Amino acid sequence: MRAVPVPYFSDRGERIVCEVCPVHCALREGEEGVCRGRKVVNGVLVATNYGQVVAEHIDPVEKKPLYHFFPGSTVYSVGPNGCNFHCRWCQNCEISQGSVPTYSLLPDQLAERAVQHSSIGMAYTYTEPLIWYETLRDTMPLVHEVGGKNIIVSNGYIEEAPLQDLLRFIDAANIDLKSLDRSRHMKQTGGDVAVVQHTIQQLLDAGIHLEITHLLVTDFADKAESVDSIASWIASLDRRIPLHLSRYYPRHKASSPATSLEFLEQAWSIASNHLDFVYIGNANLKVGADTVCPSCGETAIRRSGYAAEILFDPGAGCCPSCGADLNVRT
Repeated sequence: MRAVPVPYFSDRGERIVCEVCPVHCALREGEEGVCRGRKVVNGVLVATNYGQVVAEHIDPVEKKPLYHFFPGSTVYSVGPNGCNFHCRWCQNCEISQGSVPTYSLLPDQLAERAVQHSSIGMAYTYTEPLIWYETLRDTMPLVHEVGGKNIIVSNGYIEEAPLQDLLRFIDAANIDLKSLDRSRHMKQTGGDVAVVQHTIQQLLDAGIHLEITHLLVTDFADKAESVDSIASWIASLDRRIPLHLSRYYPRHKASSPATSLEFLEQAWSIASNHLDFVYIGNANLKVGADTVCPSCGETAIRRSGYAAEILFDPGAGCCPSCGADLNVRT
């Protein structure tokens, strides 16, 4: 295992404070941060998760989910152990809230894999990729050098300085927006949603393709008012941002029943009042799968599961019938 120094920290004598994310773990010698990726060793804060991989697969880009970024493509996907949130309903709890044996793939090895098997690049996903900051910092430029794209699937919980280091190398992002209620968000995740909102704004300002996921957790995010609030806020940034409303299933420490199909359809209808592109994930419904032109109603991309049938010229990025912008990047 190779451990590298963490560049963002402050030394407070007996404790070293990690400043990669806003949790700001204050660690004594031998202690590990909440994300389990950083530790004080011989008085130095090091990234013990550097190049440590818990899972790797070739996935459809739609699985991230990204529906408007190289639709129909595949992307090499990789992630570490750990997370800096502690959501009770975590859908990947074995690897994000627990520790699974890892193996080492250093940045040059990861970049080499990024463009194999017709992959468009690298997706940093499965757990929380931004806790893998040092690995991303060193891998992303190499992925660009071999002609690949960099995708993050993230909770967006990172400090400004390390985020700025990564922005010029990120091509697309899906950010999980759990709630806009700051007190409820902090209680259930351990993080301040204002930071997540700032990250979303920074991604947009940098011209990075952005899509947002909102998990409709029963007894937490299953109210019409909260869906309306989130969709309205996203629309205030850009109504063309795709929103993925995802069905929750009981996992980890959450035992509430799965999101009802009736509420999924209701949520889709509410969000569609604000946004041009609203999708439903983790459920097989008649609505929320296809990409439909918001101007004329023409279907541009037809989907079945993760399979995408492209019904327009993706190079043009606009509706074949009326020429409206579909916010699709290829």
